[in-house]
Order: sequence, then structure tokens, then C-alpha cells
Amino acid sequence: MIGSQINGVRRELANLEDIGLLKQIEAKKGSVENLGTERSKYYCLNQEFFLIEELRALLVKARVLEEQNFIDAIKRKAGNLKLFLLAGRFTGDDNGPTDMLIVGHVKPVALAKIIRDFEKFLGHPLRYTLMEEKEFKDRREIGDKFIYGIFESKFITVLGSGLLQ
Repeated sequence: MIGSQINGVRRELANLEDIGLLKQIEAKKGSVENLGTERSKYYCLNQEFFLIEELRALLVKARVLEEQNFIDAIKRKAGNLKLFLLAGRFTGDDNGPTDMLIVGHVKPVALAKIIRDFEKFLGHPLRYTLMEEKEFKDRREIGDKFIYGIFESKFITVLGSGLLQ
């Protein structure tokens, strides 16, 4: 299932339980047939672990660092970008029209690889929109619903704030 030796997994789970990070929980009645055998053990994160806040902060810092590396890679390798906005999941709005708006002459193969690698890190797909500068200006001028949907939601300007005026 996870490509590791079962005894190694058991040992690590026991270590995490011993230090108090994980706690063993009972399976709910009726859920065992869907999850595993009667002998299966289930664990959850101990929210009262004394280092839980430090672990959360470390995970947030790791994500911020990875996001910065992702943004830098796009700016370096994705082509001649005129505008680069982060929205949607990057601003806490999972229902926004897109997660990224990239305007300019883009190298689609290079960009797709960068995004695919970051999606693996995130564990979910990103919604991104590519446009040439002329298309963006035309759509903005006519009051395109999609473009205004982005500007009406929260967004972060990474590059090209001049195009927003």
C-alpha cells in the first residue's frame, strides 16, 4: 500500500504514539468492513501534543517556501510574462474562478511541468488560465465576466501591476 515494510511502519507508529504525537482510536461500529479487519489499528493526531503548534508552524513555513520556489520557477522558466496573479486556493478562496492568471508569451510545456510538480507537492490540481496580452486587454475592456470575477475576489499580484491600471 505505501511501499514500506509493515514492521517498519508499525515501529514508527509506535514511536509516534510513545512520544504522544499520535493516539490510537477505536473504529466506529459498522465501519470496519469498509476499512479493514477487526484487528486493524486506527490513529489520529493528538491535538494536545506539547509541540503541536511548533509542528504546525513548521508545516506552514515549508509550504510558504515551496510556494516561493514555485513562483520563482514560473518567473524564470515560463516565458515572457506581463502579468502573473495568484488567486483561488492561494488566497484561501477554493471557489474562485482560477488559482493563477498568467498573461504574456508563455512556454506551455515548461509551465505545465512546473505546475505538475507543484500539484504533486500540494496533493490537488491547480486551475490556471493563460492569455496573450492582447486577449487580456480586450477581455478587460469589454468587461469580461471571468476577468472581473478574478478582480472581484482576493488576488495577489506577483508580476506586472502596470497591466492592472
